[in-house]
Amino acid sequence: MAVVTRFYGTGRRKTSVARVWLRAGNGRILINRRPFEDYFPRETLRMVISQPLQLTNTLGQFDAMVNVGGGGPTGQAGAVRHGIARALLQFDDKLRQTLKRAGLLTRDPRMKERKKYGQPGARSKFQYSKR
Repeated sequence: MAVVTRFYGTGRRKTSVARVWLRAGNGRILINRRPFEDYFPRETLRMVISQPLQLTNTLGQFDAMVNVGGGGPTGQAGAVRHGIARALLQFDDKLRQTLKRAGLLTRDPRMKERKKYGQPGARSKFQYSKR
């Protein structure tokens, strides 16, 4: 039986998709071949990404290699978080309860509403002229 050295998880949020590989290491996270401090300059997004690792007390144990695309920074950070949580499940299934309780395994279903014809946007209407 082969020993698994890498753990994979796919994360999604809005229109972003993240492919995450975790392997034993010292806590380095690379996103699209860049350190995640450079890729996500906002502190809040970095906190979102490290949330599953902090909850499971595995912050310094894994190196993460992430490919993420689509959407904006917030959607991408959410997708990476989802992917890391799923990859942690492959590492140890006992973490499921902790991650599930925090809501990190649930894919956020909220999407942008489509624009309707005869309107300038999804909900807004053109100004009504009585005369």
